[in-house]
Amino acid sequence: MAVWSTVNLSALPEDKRLDAEYFQPIYIQAEREMSGLPHKLLQAIVSDIRYGLYLPPDYTEDGLVFVRGLNLCDNGIDGELLRVPVKPGDVSEHYRLRSGDILISRSGNVGDVGIVDDDLSGATFGSYILRIATKDYDPIALYLFLKSRHGRLQISRLQTGGVQGNINIPNLRRLIVPLIPPNLTEKLNQQYEKHCSARRRSQSEYAEAEALLVSALGLDRLDLTLRLFCERTYKDASAAGRLDAEYHNPRAQNLIAALSRDRRKIADVAKLALRRFRPVSGVEFQYIEIGDVGSSGTAESSPVMGEEAPSRAQWVVRPGDVITTTVRPIRRLSAIVAEDQAGFICSSGFAVLKPTDIEPELLLVYLRLPLVCELLDLHTTASMYPAISTSDLMRIPVSLPDAPTRQKIVAAVRESFAARREANRLLDGAKAMVEEAVLSAKPTNN
Repeated sequence: MAVWSTVNLSALPEDKRLDAEYFQPIYIQAEREMSGLPHKLLQAIVSDIRYGLYLPPDYTEDGLVFVRGLNLCDNGIDGELLRVPVKPGDVSEHYRLRSGDILISRSGNVGDVGIVDDDLSGATFGSYILRIATKDYDPIALYLFLKSRHGRLQISRLQTGGVQGNINIPNLRRLIVPLIPPNLTEKLNQQYEKHCSARRRSQSEYAEAEALLVSALGLDRLDLTLRLFCERTYKDASAAGRLDAEYHNPRAQNLIAALSRDRRKIADVAKLALRRFRPVSGVEFQYIEIGDVGSSGTAESSPVMGEEAPSRAQWVVRPGDVITTTVRPIRRLSAIVAEDQAGFICSSGFAVLKPTDIEPELLLVYLRLPLVCELLDLHTTASMYPAISTSDLMRIPVSLPDAPTRQKIVAAVRESFAARREANRLLDGAKAMVEEAVLSAKPTNN
């Protein structure tokens, strides 16, 4: 069915855009609804908007915390926050985050929004992010509006570019922001604080599960000193089938020995699920990409039409499956497929594991242990996109704790997931409050 809009010349934006995407009826309707209500343009309520920094990609354990575009997702700022080898004093205050700053992804997953809390104050941010500092407008209220339907529609409309969408600052300044009554602002802050409390509870429960597993496996008592050099015999190198120093370093060998005590491999506790997906033109499916996996051990998804299916959309997943990235496994991107994600499709960048002699929650925590991810990384090949083969993945040693500890780990992960669902519910409720306020506000002639 054809869809079109009739637009007057006087309705063209300042940059005289004429592309059909900009004038989709859904965007025009949203603009009419916003323009007829008490509002201000974004440029009137911000003290600063700026692009992030291009910093060296060689992330380290020390240095300045660096927020990347992929850290912005539906739930705000999530995922592993890396550090760059830069001293705080070497970065201008203009590029240092403050509590209440709002971050918008300007490329990639365009329009994902996050708000900076006290823990991230002083960090810096990447070039794929726009930072907004507000004035005379509650930052939490603005954050929730930008995540609501009318906020996301406006941001989506401002995208430019063909192959990869982008948002520039001049266009963003024209974004229409509703005037939210003080009593509602107070309610939004209370709701958002409940959301943050639930998220912290989720993170705490997962951290407890991880600590239990690390202690049960004795990984907290290993000698993991990284030696500058080591010696190995030809027999050792021949048996391993490799000569790289990283693998033969005592740190890696001590880790492998500790995880091999049960003489079991991942293939002994889980099967590799190879359910091939065949897209059908005109039929929509839910697609899980690598960027959809967050630090909580859960995965988001997005709808895709069959005729637009990317070539990497290959595997069908079922509830209880554990998906783990084979590309850059050091990033700890693994997740459990939820009950409501049955039949979803995931990228070929994941290995889909069906647990057979291990609880999905325990397998998830095991695969996300930093030391296990370090071991997975030792088996990657290539430099631009280092990846581990599924055959090597299935040969990774696995060691399991006793039954009581397994039960405690599973219970903690489930509690973590329940708290995360509660956090999502509270955030959705806050966005709904903003949306209701926008639609119920009395029109103005100003």
